[in-house]
Amino acid sequence: MKWPKIRIKRANVERALICSSAVLVLLLSVSSRSAEPEPYEEPLEEIPQEEAAVSAAAQEMLETVVYYEDGDGYLVPVQRDVIRQDGIAKATLEMMVQSAKNDMDAARLGLSPVVPEGTTFELDIADGHARVDLGRQVLAASDKQQEENMRTAIVWALTEFDTVKDVNFLVGGQKMDTLTHGTNISGSYTRVGLNQEEPVQETFAGAQEVQMYFPAQDSRLLVPVSRTVYSQDDVATAVFEFLRGPREDSGLQEPLDQDVQLLGISVSDGVVTINFSEEFRKIAEHSDGGVQAMRALMMTCTRYPGIRKVKILVDGEPYQMPADDVPTFANVADDIVTLYPEVMAIE
Repeated sequence: MKWPKIRIKRANVERALICSSAVLVLLLSVSSRSAEPEPYEEPLEEIPQEEAAVSAAAQEMLETVVYYEDGDGYLVPVQRDVIRQDGIAKATLEMMVQSAKNDMDAARLGLSPVVPEGTTFELDIADGHARVDLGRQVLAASDKQQEENMRTAIVWALTEFDTVKDVNFLVGGQKMDTLTHGTNISGSYTRVGLNQEEPVQETFAGAQEVQMYFPAQDSRLLVPVSRTVYSQDDVATAVFEFLRGPREDSGLQEPLDQDVQLLGISVSDGVVTINFSEEFRKIAEHSDGGVQAMRALMMTCTRYPGIRKVKILVDGEPYQMPADDVPTFANVADDIVTLYPEVMAIE
């Protein structure tokens, strides 16, 4: 006997298989739910107070100062928040190492880290002396400028802490005289020459260094510059040099018009009073109304001990400055990101 062939459309078979699969998944899901115990959530009031306090304290933030590099090779100090922890100085150094996260954080500010990728730190601080043992990754710096900026950034970052007066270096546990490109690391280093200008002539005995702040060309940041002078390193000298402005090839912004004259300067009870000529009013023509120029002037003055306020006169008459509040730090990371949210460029 010959049985007739039964023909079933492929679409019907596929539809039946899909339905069967769906039913099977549903049954397994119901079975699994019935087998699982009910989740238990500890009532909030039963959580020990000690645990809650520890959790909150773990997120307490501290301010620290990190040194990055800008596109012109200047070192730029930035105040950043970091979670309170043991070894805050070491944590600060680790924020300056090139990595995916650190590169991104610095790029938001228009800056970049200065320490070669993968570099580790072993840090010992005693009696005001810091000894930094760098991982051998530092020997992979791209050129001498990176080496010198790395050395200076580490010294300045560590000496931001009151417990550190000077810094000595080791590499891989060994004392070395120079790095790959010839940068000296054999000495004991203190705070000198941050973004030091090359002297226009040979320096002689009696030379002093004065530090000023100038706005970067895009006005986002204030950049410290050290200049050699043959006068006292005091607030009057700093204001005079500030008025001269940065060098033409510096890549920094001229904070005041070259026609502005310094008519007088005095200090009393922590207030420095500066009398400028009428041309000073031209700062209002700046794209930001002169805010960064005034912040740069105030930072230049208040870095001197005892100076807590800056008062401006124009031809002897009080001048209403565009920035009344004396800045506590040149560059604060959160403020920069808030004011310039579009800044985000990694080359």
